[in-house]
Amino acid sequence: MKWETRLLGLLCMACTMLPAYAGSWQNNQSVGGFNRVHIYTPDGQSAIGNGRALLVVLHGCTHSIDAYLTANLEAAAETYGMVVAVPDAMNKAGFGCWSYWQGAKSRSAGDYKNLISLANTLSADGNYGIDANQIYIAGLSSGAAFANTTACIAPDVFAGMGVSAGPSIGTSSGGAIGSCEQANVALRCEQYAGSYSSYLETQVASIAHGDADTTVDQCYNRQNAEGMAQVYGVSELPGTNVIGSGGRTADEHVWQDGRVSMLWLNGVDHAWSGGAGASGSYVNGQGINYALYLGEYFLHNNARVDRNQPPEIQSLVVTESDRRVTVAGQASDAEGTVAAVFVQLRDDADNLYSYESQSVTNGDFSVTTPVLPDALYFVSVNAADNDGAVSDTITDSIRVGPPPPPTAPELRNVQLVTDGQCATVSGEAVDINQDLATVTAAFETVTVNAQLNGPAFTASACELPGKEQQVTVTATDSSGRTDATVITFQIDAGVVATLDTHIADGRLDYTNYANCYLEYGSAPFKLDEIASGAQQCRWEDDDSSCTGPVQACRNGGADGDPGAGDGDTVTCATYTTANYYHKVAGRAYSTGYYYAPDYFATGSDDPLSGSTWGNSTLSSVDGETWVSGSCP
Repeated sequence: MKWETRLLGLLCMACTMLPAYAGSWQNNQSVGGFNRVHIYTPDGQSAIGNGRALLVVLHGCTHSIDAYLTANLEAAAETYGMVVAVPDAMNKAGFGCWSYWQGAKSRSAGDYKNLISLANTLSADGNYGIDANQIYIAGLSSGAAFANTTACIAPDVFAGMGVSAGPSIGTSSGGAIGSCEQANVALRCEQYAGSYSSYLETQVASIAHGDADTTVDQCYNRQNAEGMAQVYGVSELPGTNVIGSGGRTADEHVWQDGRVSMLWLNGVDHAWSGGAGASGSYVNGQGINYALYLGEYFLHNNARVDRNQPPEIQSLVVTESDRRVTVAGQASDAEGTVAAVFVQLRDDADNLYSYESQSVTNGDFSVTTPVLPDALYFVSVNAADNDGAVSDTITDSIRVGPPPPPTAPELRNVQLVTDGQCATVSGEAVDINQDLATVTAAFETVTVNAQLNGPAFTASACELPGKEQQVTVTATDSSGRTDATVITFQIDAGVVATLDTHIADGRLDYTNYANCYLEYGSAPFKLDEIASGAQQCRWEDDDSSCTGPVQACRNGGADGDPGAGDGDTVTCATYTTANYYHKVAGRAYSTGYYYAPDYFATGSDDPLSGSTWGNSTLSSVDGETWVSGSCP
């Protein structure tokens, strides 16, 4: 199915309903050189690449960034896993415009520098989880021209642009509201890029203009599209696609490889096209949702994201004969060939045995080990394709030798980490009799059946009270034999919000408004719920200068400061396995080619010896920072 057809369906869906979004706006943030930035963070991630995308949207002249709060940007953010950032220009020209026609055009000048800093700062912040290969910039009118200029200046940062009703780069301020100025867009863009011009080879551009726009000359739409097409060296394809349906449509022209698209937004005047329900200054609700279009366009045409899909392993069968284990199954790759299948066996004493097969015939593979000692073995299988992509890990277990006497399961490497009022406990439940029935985690408010993957288990609970508490982990076999361990941990139930939001949500009232406002103004700040008598609490900041009324506790009423701990556990976990499996579990990361990569421990960056199948021991006391070696 062509991406245009999928987009039509999504745009039509957006025309008929306005869903409640799970993400949230953070308004008036000071970041990247800007005093005011509205930032929307969705719950999901991009369907491509690694993490979320980022779309920076620039306002037009006499245009407040607040108008974008009602422009349906949330639909694109949620649908495509895209953080949206709307900055207010710091160096405005007349009528509040982005000053695209004046000043130096360089990475170190004015708001060009700020936009690059904004993109880099947000993508470096792990709280947003942004993929640096999926950073885009768009804008309306003067913001469109400034976005185009910025994308040309920093094509290494911005993988794509959206130019809506924008004068061509390098034109004068008079050309925006007067007659069309002829501009050599390609030459100017290449000059702006300078030594970064090689990155233009993988950039994409969407150019759009309302067919009812009488403010900015419509000649710029084709001039901008053809100029960027010349930069990218692509030709226009014949025909026109109709995007949307009913009264909200756009006519789309596309260039080779989707590198450039040009839209005529039907029925849209000089405004951002927001789709059904959109409103506000210079926001038009009569056309398609242009942000939604951009999300789909970038998703399918971003040339910087590796789209190679990993192989798949199916029909895994593990058998034993004469103390030899045979692992067989099917490995397939939709886009290439399976280069190798990797098999690792780990016995119940943590001894490791690794094997590799490069013989895959019609998708079938089979690996047989030498004679093995008597033990219970946990089997892990992966396949790699000819481009180095690795399949998900498939696991199984098998016994070599006679079964042991009935023995209770054993919990190993149990640890816990917290995230807000959520806690996740994980580890291994090793049952040498192979009759493990359940692993449960009894938190203070709920008992959870853990998810099992071979001997590994994971269990999570949320909305836990803000205080020190315990979780009891119990492994039970089919005969009722058990092993249990208890972990003590601390939940931080603090809430970060602006003063107005804290008041609206009941954490503060106007009694202490002056002190809170003088300390924080409109910036977000954190309040913790502190016990204040029997079943009574109040919210206060870190130095108790900004406090709320005494009221019934909402989060359990911590004794002391609920922010004092952040997931500390009473145990240290140690894992010894192949570097690749450390990477799969998040304990390590790699930076090189699959067959000879460099591996490092997550959090500490300790180097790991060997390549993919080199064995290393890693330990951690918090489940987040891993170091080379065993627990002390």
